[in-house]
Amino acid sequence: MSRTLVRYKVKPEQAAFNEELVRRVFEELQRTAPVGLRYATFVLEDGGSFVHIASVETGDDHNPLTGVAAFRAFQEGIDDRCDELPVAAGLWEVGSYGF
Repeated sequence: MSRTLVRYKVKPEQAAFNEELVRRVFEELQRTAPVGLRYATFVLEDGGSFVHIASVETGDDHNPLTGVAAFRAFQEGIDDRCDELPVAAGLWEVGSYGF
């Protein structure tokens, strides 16, 4: 199992477009229901900082998200949309409730 947190900040004029791209990813995930993936995206109160949390539990750590067409579309041009580029960090759970 692997867990990853990715954070970045988009340019103010790109926030709505970025959020739409993220929504498309979740629409495709709802349709395709990839096994072994838990995924969430949050936007911070500044409206332009995004946090993505992915938990991959496939047994071979293959990330099903990479096979999602809408996710690949989201990744295209991410550098151009950002004021602060994506930074990824691994996560190790200390405890959780209902997550």
